[in-house]
Amino acid sequence: EFQFMRKYFNWKEVFAVSERKPIKAVTEHGIEFRDSYILSGFSLANTAKNLTKYKIKKLVGDLDYSLIRHHETQLTNEEMAYCENDVAIVTAYISEQIELYKDITKIPATNTGRVRKHVRNECYYSDSNHRNSSKSKYIRYRKIMGDLTMDSETYMQLKRSFMGGFTHANANYSGQILENVSSIDFTSSYPAVMVSEKFPMSRFKPITVECENHLKELCTKFALVFDIRFYGLRSKIEQDNYISESKCYQTEKAIINNGRVHSANMIATTITEVDFEIMMQCYEWDSIDIANVKYAHKNYLPKAIIKSILELYQDKTVLKDVEGSEVEYLLSKGMLNSIYGMCVTDIVKDNSIYDGEWGIEKVNIEDEINNYNTSKNRFLYYPWGIWVTAYARRNLWTGIIAVGNDYVYSDTDSLKVKNYDQHKEYVTWYDNQVMQKMLAMCEYYKFNPELLTPKTKDGKVKPLGI
Repeated sequence: EFQFMRKYFNWKEVFAVSERKPIKAVTEHGIEFRDSYILSGFSLANTAKNLTKYKIKKLVGDLDYSLIRHHETQLTNEEMAYCENDVAIVTAYISEQIELYKDITKIPATNTGRVRKHVRNECYYSDSNHRNSSKSKYIRYRKIMGDLTMDSETYMQLKRSFMGGFTHANANYSGQILENVSSIDFTSSYPAVMVSEKFPMSRFKPITVECENHLKELCTKFALVFDIRFYGLRSKIEQDNYISESKCYQTEKAIINNGRVHSANMIATTITEVDFEIMMQCYEWDSIDIANVKYAHKNYLPKAIIKSILELYQDKTVLKDVEGSEVEYLLSKGMLNSIYGMCVTDIVKDNSIYDGEWGIEKVNIEDEINNYNTSKNRFLYYPWGIWVTAYARRNLWTGIIAVGNDYVYSDTDSLKVKNYDQHKEYVTWYDNQVMQKMLAMCEYYKFNPELLTPKTKDGKVKPLGI
């Protein structure tokens, strides 16, 4: 709609996540437009399904998008009903948000903003009335943040090492139709990793690595980020390849399997110790060169963040399908799904500017990093998000390696496999080791272990992460 209406108003402020993606636009008369999609995080059809008070369904099939239309095109009654229905869904959603927040001005701009506010309050304050909160809690958390800072070089290297979820197919089955394929899904994969694993909990400092064995030893003790060059790289396994071609800043004679490196005379990339652990299992190589190795001490995420995750998972499980709790259920589900996103929000991003036309305003990296390091509001550390996806990829890859050529396809938190019954032993092993890690975290922070295994309204136990 913004593209259509932008010339009809004089704009005082346009806030955009990227070019042509405004999430808030204010006219010089003070009328504020918001993007409802980035707040709900769902398609219109799913937004309609998630309405709790107003029952409206998305109409489907009534608009032929292949027809050419213009301002004089007559709409049929069916077409007009389709268009009106879309508007009704959005206004119903906004009405429910106003009822939830009691005031239209209190509605956050994005779904991530919603969870950000919730978790920040958990980190800094003892109750919802900030003035009555314990000063010592605020000071303690500020101390943690004061220790977790970065320089621009470290930030750029960490950014190079960041990879998202792993989505790929076994090339041996590409183009085939397979029968009797099972799915192994990792429950709330990212939140589970955030409560069970240890993350960088200090500044990154340079360290000299003497040889490959020294690197392997450091990988068992610290969070590492480093630049690496592999010579004579080749895959040890047939079913898939880990490293993404787009993450390599140099390649020589690489054989690429649909975006993934199968083998190469040489590749250069930036990785973490978790990536290196996976690569040792699925590749072999003639030699490596390592440079710019930085290490940080590892520990669990701060107690307040883990508490927030466990409580949101508890609410999502306990409130599902409970009459009268639909709003709370959807809120906790949406926030749990967004909790990883806030960790990996890029901290140095050029600004998208709109002043009649779109443009880019370059930011100064040093200034942005300094603002980040000194922010009194900050409660996150950029490297955490990088290690979340790294651990989740490693978890996924334990399955890719374990099921061998019965592996068909993977997508971030699920595996498609053949002959599932032959791989139940792997699933049992996986569930046991995840539960042991989470119980160790509960012991460390003195959490009630029952938080890991909430029950649905029918009394069914739903353990996190299995």
